[in-house]
Amino acid sequence: MSKRVFVTGGTGFMGSALVEALCGRGDQVIVLSRDAGRARAHLPSGAVAVEGDPGLGGGEWQRHLAGCDAVVHLAGAPVAGQRWDARYKQILRDSRVESTRHLVEGIAALPESERPRVLVSASGADYYAGFDGDGIGDDDDITESAPSSDSFLGRLCASWEAEARAAEASGVRVVCMRTPLVLGHGGALERLLLPFKLFAGGPVGHGRQWVTWIHLEDSIRAYLFAIDEPSLSGPVNLSAPEPVRFKTLASAIGKILRRPSWLPVPAFALKAAVGELSEYLLHGRRAVPAALLAHGFEFRYPTLEPALRDLLGG
Repeated sequence: MSKRVFVTGGTGFMGSALVEALCGRGDQVIVLSRDAGRARAHLPSGAVAVEGDPGLGGGEWQRHLAGCDAVVHLAGAPVAGQRWDARYKQILRDSRVESTRHLVEGIAALPESERPRVLVSASGADYYAGFDGDGIGDDDDITESAPSSDSFLGRLCASWEAEARAAEASGVRVVCMRTPLVLGHGGALERLLLPFKLFAGGPVGHGRQWVTWIHLEDSIRAYLFAIDEPSLSGPVNLSAPEPVRFKTLASAIGKILRRPSWLPVPAFALKAAVGELSEYLLHGRRAVPAALLAHGFEFRYPTLEPALRDLLGG
């Protein structure tokens, strides 16, 4: 049976792929966009666009939540969009925490019979503390029960999830997808590939930090699974079962592209280029998808090299 699904962030890297998958299986999709006219030009058949910005508050857009079976919340300013000054940190927070609050308020205001059954909200794997490659617990699997870190992104993700889980008081099942590096055409992978294409590829820093990753196709399938599986709730590590060291990721890219992969990006150069964000690139985390596996989700790309070959050829 088809579903009616309300999606924020539906024109972004992951959102556009999710909307296409939802429409492809026959669901009716409502995409919330700050520019509905522009969004309509790119949406597949079966999707409609409504205008609104949940980061700025409630409004007419909230009425479109009524009668939906599911809400997927992907909206948020890009973490790597620019250097993190106080102004941009506030934008990162408002686009996630405030937008989620207004979304949940819109759900709570609906009559009980018109509320969605599930809210699937994005979050980040940066919820967890990272290690520098030599730290205690460096090789430990991080499951969904691990505590949040006291870093900026850790606190941001914790607040983001708390706002989403407030919908549980309205009888809504809530799933928070802690998202790592998503490998797909476009997105972060394109930025990773550029140095290799210039014959200057290699690991970031010492290269021993863990990289938690997932193929875009598996991430979209996991979102569909979260919408459909009534027993899944709470935090979910949206990650492939086998994290890798950054030097392993660099080596795999170099192997497939037939490019050198030994030239490291020095930590000081990274810090000069991106500022505070560098701390999250230099200190990895070994998050594993305990919740997804426990509920029977099957990955099409559980290991790195086949995932990269699917995207890069070779």
